[in-house]
Amino acid sequence: TGLMSSECLGNLLRITLSAEYFENKYLSFSVVDQSGVAWELDEAMAAQCGYTVTYSSWSSIEFRASAVNCHSHLEKDVFTVTIQIKASLTPDMKNATIHLKSASCYYGPWSPREVVCESNYMEVSVRREIPQPIKDFIQDAPEDWTLVFPEAKAEDASIWQIVFHQPEEKKALLVSDAWSAGYGLNTTATRVLLRIPRTAAQVQLVKDQGITFSAVRSSTFYKYQWMILMVDTSVACPVDGVDYTNKTITWTVPKYILPLSAGATSFKDVLVEAGVDLHKFSAKEMASRKYVLLNDLNAITMKIPIGAEGGRYKTSVSNGQLGAKYTINLFLEHQWEDNKRGLTKHTVIKEIETPFEQVELAITNSLNLSTRLMNVTVGPFLPDVELVNLTIEGVTTAVPEAVQHGYLIYRTRYANGSKAYVIHVPLDAPSIKKEYLREDRRAYTLNVTLMFITHPSSETFIVPVVTFSAVRDAVLPSARGFCDERNLHLIITHGNVDQNWLPFILDWHLTPEAAQKYNYSLRENVTHLAISVPFLSPHVNYEGFHTSGIKASLYLTLKDGITLANRRDFSVSCRFSPSELIQCLPNGTVIITAIKTVGIADLDTSLLVLKDRQCKPSLVTEKTATFKFNVNACGTSRKFNSTTMTYENEVLYFRPGSDTPVSKLKFVCSYAVKQTVDVRYESKKNPLPRIKPGFGSLALSMKIFKEKSYSEPYQEWEYPVVKYLKEALYFEVELLQPKDARLDLNLDNCWATNSQSQDSLPQWPILINGCENSEDSYRTVFHEVNYSIRVEFPQHLKRFEVRMFTFVQGSSLLQE
Repeated sequence: TGLMSSECLGNLLRITLSAEYFENKYLSFSVVDQSGVAWELDEAMAAQCGYTVTYSSWSSIEFRASAVNCHSHLEKDVFTVTIQIKASLTPDMKNATIHLKSASCYYGPWSPREVVCESNYMEVSVRREIPQPIKDFIQDAPEDWTLVFPEAKAEDASIWQIVFHQPEEKKALLVSDAWSAGYGLNTTATRVLLRIPRTAAQVQLVKDQGITFSAVRSSTFYKYQWMILMVDTSVACPVDGVDYTNKTITWTVPKYILPLSAGATSFKDVLVEAGVDLHKFSAKEMASRKYVLLNDLNAITMKIPIGAEGGRYKTSVSNGQLGAKYTINLFLEHQWEDNKRGLTKHTVIKEIETPFEQVELAITNSLNLSTRLMNVTVGPFLPDVELVNLTIEGVTTAVPEAVQHGYLIYRTRYANGSKAYVIHVPLDAPSIKKEYLREDRRAYTLNVTLMFITHPSSETFIVPVVTFSAVRDAVLPSARGFCDERNLHLIITHGNVDQNWLPFILDWHLTPEAAQKYNYSLRENVTHLAISVPFLSPHVNYEGFHTSGIKASLYLTLKDGITLANRRDFSVSCRFSPSELIQCLPNGTVIITAIKTVGIADLDTSLLVLKDRQCKPSLVTEKTATFKFNVNACGTSRKFNSTTMTYENEVLYFRPGSDTPVSKLKFVCSYAVKQTVDVRYESKKNPLPRIKPGFGSLALSMKIFKEKSYSEPYQEWEYPVVKYLKEALYFEVELLQPKDARLDLNLDNCWATNSQSQDSLPQWPILINGCENSEDSYRTVFHEVNYSIRVEFPQHLKRFEVRMFTFVQGSSLLQE
């Protein structure tokens, strides 16, 4: 069929299978004998019967058969071979297709002795020498055979036995024993053949001119009428003799080696021919390919440039590294005559493979901005390489399934037969790592490991692919800052690069827990990050102090979540009234807060004093010092005029060992002067103020929050909320409508039931008349509500904390 082609090459028949059809299929070879029975080939039968199957690195498959094989009949120097091939897509050979190919070849004339050195067997074929019958000679009676050579009488075949000549002994095998040991034997009308597997037990390694040969010295005995005849069936085939220097293969084969020339004293070369893939080359063809064939007195030498036409490169893997080897199938035919055996034809088929040489791959990346695709090309590879899977983020995926991860893979072929693999990956694929570089640039990194397999050797190797593209598509976060009477606020709008950036104030990581510790507000969602910090806070910088106001600044830095490199800086600055720092109480008590400004970096707030240096602060932080004293103490001076009484003092800072203040802050408290009169008064019980009843529509909500910060409520789909005993539940009740600042929300009674009905029993009071239940083991805790971006009217909210409990009695009201 068109799937297979045949070729007669001397005493060998070659059948070549179509690479395009049989590539990537599992194959089974059988030889069909003259009776139509198909004999499935394995390695042992192939070596015994004269068959060779080769898989080259270019997916070409060859079947070779000897002229004198086990299953064909040689008639008038024509031999016919029929093979059956089963091809399947699965190793169990199910649903296999069957293909038959029959071919005939003529071979002749035969030399008296022919030796063939195949890759898996050695074969020697010797002409049968038949003596002329003696006239009127009376043949021995059959019983005489039995008395003299009982084994010869018992053998059915023409060959009786083989004697192997080994250094230590001679070993004789009858035909049946030799066949069982894997040797191939055959006779025709004119020839005796012995075939020896390369791995046979009787094979010896011998040296000739430094070259190693596989050799077997043997004599084959066969019957002819009343005679037992013997032929020399020795064989020798070179094992090595190959050298690689200066990018050249040198193959040397000694001539007239001893196992084949034993007993001869004179030799004459008749023919020396060589070629590739069993095709003989003329001298002109040799020269065009830069081959050199030398026939010296004692050896024949071929020189082939590595990479020359006729050979091929195949992929090789060594210790996980990708490389290549150059292979070429040479053959040499040497015919000579000697004075003992006449003409000998010695044919050597030699597949030569150069040592491993590492190959460098190119990984190129081109970016298509219009389609937002990374186009990565990996190669080049020889045709015997196939991509089998990818490892993406630790998950191994077969090539056909890679499309589910957004990967589109295809092969591209080059004119010299090599190929490359091209991978298309969208920039927005989940496995593409995105990282901010600078300005408006983002880096898109592809990190994938490719696994390849070689055919037919099934070696595997991996190629890590790490490549990135810089794209001008970065959207940086932006911020808006503002202040109210007591707080500084920063609202940051997220970009597309800050998903893993962290907020820092100097080197202090602003986490929700850290914010709660300082009573800061920190809220974040998909689009925004909002931060609110009170004016008097440890992380606020005070940069100027004037009667017109105090300049306070909050500096926030977004840092990379992995490297902690600074990525973006934001700040908000506002002026606050100095009155925020001083309280002049009617009873003559003064509370003043002194602040550390950025102008004096080494100022220690604990060393601040008043005019009377014995008056020290009652409360000290890193940036503030709070004094509480009476106007008649701490060196306070006073002045009078007709309407006011003014008290003055100063906050001073002295460096240790110095009497000159480095910093001085003056403050004043003024009281109105009023006339003193005697007043009689009488105590009278006034009625308590009452609120007139009214009617209207109020919209209320009650939510449960996850933490004490009241930043994240439970969503509807998270109910019912599961808690353990004594765990805290954080409740918030809010007046939604109307939005009237004159209204205050007050809670009267709050109770819990074990069902959704508010009237069901049992019940347990949590709040009674706006207060906690005094009979609770863990009393309800109220939490202060402050103004924030979310809270416009703090008086419209009430927050309280309840410890988880359970009902332990029946349907009556519980008392703990």
